[in-house]
Amino acid sequence: MEDAAEERQIQVRFVTKLPSELHVATTPFSLPAHLTRYGLSEVINALLGLDKPQPFDFLVDDELLRTSLEQLLLTNKLSAESILNVEYAYAVGPPKREKSREHKDWVSAATGSHARYIATGSYDTSIRIWGADGSVVQSLEGHGDAISSLEASRPTGDEMWVLISGSKDHTVRRWELSLTSSQEAVNTAVTLERPVKVLKGHTSAVQCVASNGSGTAVCSGSWDCSIKLWNISEDENGESLTVRSKKRKLDASAEAQELEVGTSITLEGHTQCVSAVSWGQRDSIVSASWDQSIRSWDVETNINTETLIGPKALHCLSVGGDNMALFAAGGADPILRIWDPRMPGTNTPIFQLSSHKAWITACKWHRHSRRHILSASHDGSVKLWDLRSKIPLQTIDAHKGKVLCADWWNGDSIVSGGTDNFLQVFSNLQLS
Repeated sequence: MEDAAEERQIQVRFVTKLPSELHVATTPFSLPAHLTRYGLSEVINALLGLDKPQPFDFLVDDELLRTSLEQLLLTNKLSAESILNVEYAYAVGPPKREKSREHKDWVSAATGSHARYIATGSYDTSIRIWGADGSVVQSLEGHGDAISSLEASRPTGDEMWVLISGSKDHTVRRWELSLTSSQEAVNTAVTLERPVKVLKGHTSAVQCVASNGSGTAVCSGSWDCSIKLWNISEDENGESLTVRSKKRKLDASAEAQELEVGTSITLEGHTQCVSAVSWGQRDSIVSASWDQSIRSWDVETNINTETLIGPKALHCLSVGGDNMALFAAGGADPILRIWDPRMPGTNTPIFQLSSHKAWITACKWHRHSRRHILSASHDGSVKLWDLRSKIPLQTIDAHKGKVLCADWWNGDSIVSGGTDNFLQVFSNLQLS
């Protein structure tokens, strides 16, 4: 019976979106039913006659093939006499580990939003700006305790970079950096452009921060169970405008070159630590908490418009995917869950991605792909997912200890930080 199954043939028609020189004939091929993606990749390489074999991946009905052709037919109840249309694309290869960046303490926050720089926050209270060559080009000091989170934006193009940081010292800070470069320079010079704005109002450690993109409005979540909104744009009189257009005077400290900004609005509803916040579309904020809930908030009215309840305490949140409408979150179990809030009346995730072996600490949608997302865990790994498969595209053994933060950088590269005191950079990923 086994010999008969192996000899069974299936009609396959190959299609692709790759360049024309990588197209094969569209006439059906008769192939053994036991072939998996690895066998199919050998077939495509043979048909193309490539000098250097390339790994390919395969999709059937927009799902990545992770079984044999035989099992695919059985699972989808397809007839063996039908012609199976199979799309091929480049497979995501193993990443290249770049130079490690060592810190004095745990690396608890990282952002790769700038193409030439990586910003990290550490338990040693410092924020570091790293160049592409692995050197520190600027160190930002001022927080009195561990850095818990970082968010970055570029309100005026490549010449300016705004960082938002949250700390266990109960404060949020806004750093406006000036970038100057020459064509010969590997790294541009990074200097602090204006006084640092210190946002005070939380009564406990700040766990997460997010900005509206321009860096003029910020939200933060804390162990005091609250979310605070800050409008830190200034009018010509040097006054800070709140979200409700109420004016608050700034106290300038000439010695510290800091401006203290008072709390504008407080959003209450969570009953435990607010672990993650994300500035969504159309003046909305999404938050996640150890109270197992994901909440959506209308910034203009300050109303909690929707609440989703998960099965575990939540540690991380990312808004993205199809039309920037999906909520991805992870927490106190090894499962990355994805919800679609456009489906009212249900708390059931549309995806549950299981591969980690410990709590999930970070997740982040790809900035330019609606189906790729990464996750990081206390198991020391970072995983790359494609929503067309429940099996991760790549599992990266990133750290000798817990991974505390991760982000995309410079297109398809990944950065991560952990309790081994290192920032790691993984490049050469080619997402299709």
